[in-house]
This record gives sequence, structure tokens and C-alpha cells, in this order.
Amino acid sequence: MAVPLIQQIRVGTYVLKQRLIGVKRYPLVLMLEPLFRCNLACVGCGKIDYEDRILDKRLSVRECLDAVDECGAPVVSIPGGEPLIHKEIKEIVDGIVARKKFVYLCTNALLMEKKLNHFTPSSYLTFSVHLDGMEEHHDRAVAQKGVFKRAVSAIRAAKARGFRVNVNCTLFDQMTAEETAKFFDFAINDLDVEGITVSPGYAYERAPDQEQFLSRRKTKQLFRDIFKLQGACKWRFTQSTLFKDFLAGNQTYECTPWGNPTRNIFGWQRPCYLLGEGYADSFRQLMDDTAWDQYGTGRYEKCANCMVHCGYEATAVNDTLSHPLKALGVLIRGVNTERPMAPEIPLDNQRPAEFVFEGLVKTLTQKREEEEALRQAQTGSQQSSNAA
Repeated sequence: MAVPLIQQIRVGTYVLKQRLIGVKRYPLVLMLEPLFRCNLACVGCGKIDYEDRILDKRLSVRECLDAVDECGAPVVSIPGGEPLIHKEIKEIVDGIVARKKFVYLCTNALLMEKKLNHFTPSSYLTFSVHLDGMEEHHDRAVAQKGVFKRAVSAIRAAKARGFRVNVNCTLFDQMTAEETAKFFDFAINDLDVEGITVSPGYAYERAPDQEQFLSRRKTKQLFRDIFKLQGACKWRFTQSTLFKDFLAGNQTYECTPWGNPTRNIFGWQRPCYLLGEGYADSFRQLMDDTAWDQYGTGRYEKCANCMVHCGYEATAVNDTLSHPLKALGVLIRGVNTERPMAPEIPLDNQRPAEFVFEGLVKTLTQKREEEEALRQAQTGSQQSSNAA
């Protein structure tokens, strides 16, 4: 089982409670980005080309835990950047685990073996190791040789110490279905990870290499071709059955952008983890004041090809609760790879893309620096007062 029963029960109970009390929009997973700095420069990343004064910024332990409390989601994913660079990542993780939230610490694993003794194995903590295929493909994706071997070594070391470990794999227009199936077999049979988190790449507007991203049609056909190749080894995924069915083109879903809200160094990112077109000062403000209806496939040009799990997994979970027999049927029979694909969402009325990012980041950076200068001044004034 890719996700332990206790986690399934906790998350399911949380979702049912929200539905029963009539909450229309609620988070499923908090995307907590304590920093943007990374020790790799992956070609599909939308974070690596920030200027140093932004890459050097960090969320404090207090800011991270306040975000967890404010949001209330049962699962917290900690991406980045590379979270293990953060000097207080242990305190952040420990604080979230103490709140009995399920933490997925996303890492490229370059520092993982060195840092393992800082953490304690727990049913609430999972190391989610980034692997985009076998050695040749992964090392090309991260633009550095030897990373695959170090990640594999770190996975084995973490499992030997009793940690929960999964791999998260982003598929770009680089691997064939056969190569992907081989990688999935390796992850499950050889590495014996808890599960695989898989998603098609999203074309970040700031990503250095735009040519590698998949269109929706190509994504669906790729996943159909992959699922056809599953043999006796049953691949374990950390995502819902209906999300996999969606990837294979069997469901027409609209995204649920508030399902995975993002808190980073600038605040609460609007509208989602993948698009940064504004920030809210609080989670409540994010939920209440964001123009959600302006985003999503068919509504906004930037969303046209998106099928990423952070937008659609929450939709699939809600559909599972609304139509459990449908989900059970897919679970028993497997993903159908032969029937006609579900209709595409028409793009005729989508609004054109707005490129507001550069000006937004400049304004937010200035605001953050002014706030930090004010805090330092207040700290200095208090110290002077105490000395007197």
C-alpha cells in the first residue's frame, strides 16, 4: 500500500468533515516553501534564476509553523529550492510532526545521507526523493552527473534506518513509455520505495528550457502507453486512482487550485503553487479574495496544458468521495487505455496570459527588505534600551 492506512483515514476524515459542514474551498496539502535556494540547476525549474538576494531569504521556524496552523491541511509538502539547505529544517519538520500532520520532505538527496541523523523515523514523515528516470535521464534533467547514484544511495540508507521514502517523478518530453515503465519497475522492485508520486511537467514561464514540456494530449497518450506496460509488478502510487485515470485521459476534470495552497518567502501565493500572480498576507485572505474563477484550463492561457497533481489531485479526491463506485471500478479493473478519451476542455474562451511576475517580485522583494530592516531596527533599539 503506497499510503499507510492511518494517513488515508486521517485525510479522508478531514475531507468528509469539510464537506459535511459545507466548506466550499478547503486545502488538502500545504505547499510550504521555506526557501528558493537549491544546490542543483534543473532545466525545468522555475526558481533557479532568482537573484541572490531572493535566494538567500528563508522562512523562519515560527513562520513555517504559523502557516501550518493557519492553513490546517492534514498534509504538508516541503519543496523548494532544496529544503535540506535550510539550517532549521529539523525544527520545522519536528514542529509539523508534533502537530500530527503528514510531512513530505522533498529533496534532491544530495545532502540527505549527511542529514539523516538529524531526523527521527515517524509515520508522519516521508522523504520524497526527486528522481526523473534512470541514471542517464535523471542526471540530464538535473544537469549534473552522479546525482542519480547519490539519490539511490540516500534512499537505501533512509530505508535501512526505518524512514518512509517515496520518489517523486516529473515526466517531461524526454522519456519513452518503455523507459518510464523500466524506471517504475526499478523504484518499486529494486528500491522498494513506499510509492511513486508522478506528474507531467508544467511549463513555468521562467523555466530555462521550454521545449521539454508536454501538451495535454501528449501527456494522456504517454500515460496510456505507460500503464499498458505494467506487468506482474503492481506499481504503487501515492496518488488517487482517479487521478491516474485522469492522466490517461479518462476523466474531464477542472483543477482545484486552492487544494494545494502555497506559502513561501513572499507570502501566500496566488493562485497556486505553479503560478505566481500575486500574494496574500494570510491564508484566509488567499481563500476569500483570490479570483479563482479566472484560472484553470479553458479559463486562462497559462493553464492550458496543465495536468499537474497539485492542481488535479484534490479534484480526483473529491470525485472519489462523490463517486466511490467509479473509483472502486478503476481500482479493480485498472486504468482503461483503449477506450476513447474523455472530451477536452475547450480553450476558445480562455483569457490571454498576463506576464506580471517580474514587477511583482521586485515589489515584494522591496517590501520584504523594508520589513526586515524595520525588525532589525526595533531589535537594535530594544537591545540599546536593555543595555541602558
